Amino acid sequence: MKDLQHMLNDIEKEVRLTRHLIGKDALDSRVMAAIKQVPRHEFLPDNYRFLAYDNGPAPIDCGQTISQPYIVALMTDLLHTRATDTILEIGTGSGYQAAVLSNLVKQVYSLEIIGELATQARQRLKQLGYGNVTVRHGNGHFGWPEQAPFDGIIVTAAAPFIPPALIEQLRTGARLVIPVGLPYRYQELLVIEKKADGEIKARTIFGVSFVPLTGGGATETNPITGEQP
Repeated sequence: MKDLQHMLNDIEKEVRLTRHLIGKDALDSRVMAAIKQVPRHEFLPDNYRFLAYDNGPAPIDCGQTISQPYIVALMTDLLHTRATDTILEIGTGSGYQAAVLSNLVKQVYSLEIIGELATQARQRLKQLGYGNVTVRHGNGHFGWPEQAPFDGIIVTAAAPFIPPALIEQLRTGARLVIPVGLPYRYQELLVIEKKADGEIKARTIFGVSFVPLTGGGATETNPITGEQP
């Protein structure tokens, strides 16, 4: 069974292998330090803890998964966080991504559409001492308007199009990191930047595979192209 240092080494190796796609040879040292501080095994069911430090996704409750450590580290890095930031996460899952972010920013707000997972993650994060993470059971397509605007938004499930509410709740100059694509088909990891003049700039990183972002309606439109599903 691999340990934490093996996982960190695997992340660094994968960064080097994908450097031509992500545009860098190493992730921010702050991000790697944050990953190192979080005990990933605490965010997995007991019968899957042996997978905790493998560089791959793993099952959690309710048919969901915890993301591959490399992808968690990369998406966190792509947010360009600062210690004073308030970040919105869509898709709490087990709470692992929120825990990583909590070591980097002032406050994390996290939405989970599955009530059982939201309750579990809230309790787990509290027990582990992550006091700057607030978890709510809710539909991530609508964001968290009461706490907006956000200094960054991260989505850990794939939507067919970018929910317009997330663009609206993004602070000018901030980033949205989101996988976009149809369920169980080709998806792309995107970084969206909201410019001061209102322009929305999108950058594709590479192809990914995430569980679908549920709870949205068929009337969504792509805020970049204006297209509907």
